[in-house]
Amino acid sequence: MSDLALQHSYSGKVRDLFEFDDRHLLLVATDRLSAFDVVMNETIPQKGRVLTGMTNYWLREFAVSVPSALVSCDPAEIDDYIPGFRNKSEWHGRSMLARKAVMLPLECIVRGRLAGQAYEEYVKSGTVHQMAVPAGMQLTDAFAKPLFTPSTKSAAGHDVNIDLATAASLVGHDALVGAQTLCLDLFTLAADALLNAGLVLADTKFELGFVDGELVVCDEVLTPDSSRIWPADQVRSGETPPAFDKQPFRDWLTAQSWDRTPPPPTVPPDVVAITSARYVDAYERVTGHSLNDWYGA
Repeated sequence: MSDLALQHSYSGKVRDLFEFDDRHLLLVATDRLSAFDVVMNETIPQKGRVLTGMTNYWLREFAVSVPSALVSCDPAEIDDYIPGFRNKSEWHGRSMLARKAVMLPLECIVRGRLAGQAYEEYVKSGTVHQMAVPAGMQLTDAFAKPLFTPSTKSAAGHDVNIDLATAASLVGHDALVGAQTLCLDLFTLAADALLNAGLVLADTKFELGFVDGELVVCDEVLTPDSSRIWPADQVRSGETPPAFDKQPFRDWLTAQSWDRTPPPPTVPPDVVAITSARYVDAYERVTGHSLNDWYGA
């Protein structure tokens, strides 16, 4: 897949992973779009650059207090590790050089507000990830404090929401406590920063792993693929707010005659264009920078 000295090791729903030494990986974010754990046939222009640029922004923003696996997204610095990368212009801006980690087998979700699958479960059973929450809540209502709500990680098919006891049985008590602390702290930092920009962080998903015995943040961080981000002045209890994430695309899919299993429906060009523009808008609203100033423009 590449003319560089890389070994392709894995393709996820969005990212391709390459190995080149014993301690590092190259993660390349494509423009593929997944929803309900199914990859669409169409790609979304600029999406991979947005995911990489926003991840870089957040990890640099909180580098002092949040350990991560990220080494660099700068093509010149990546070239020091992978000779010839400087000339691989189609990968610039969508590539992350990262330290290898032993990954936790969990999706580490933090929820500040009731939305998405949590809302669907709440309507049915009054719980969130099989855990008790207050009665009488409406869509978009804030929890008294952010909730750590893990799910399993599935290479194929759907992830499964689980409670804390089940999560502890998978990773151990100490690792779970460490994951909770790291994710809740990062969520709080990001939510405060976004609120200052007039945005609400409703929920987000982190992936964690161990590097040299330290639990660190890996993969994408606080992007439109992994988060629900709403304009603060348009959040009203019981109503679906406009979003700077891929929830509007999920809503479009939900309106189609589709059972959430492959193959996905055909995505029209106007929906592709609107979705691409929303990703770019998310990057620029969150970071305060033009995407044209990010690598790969």
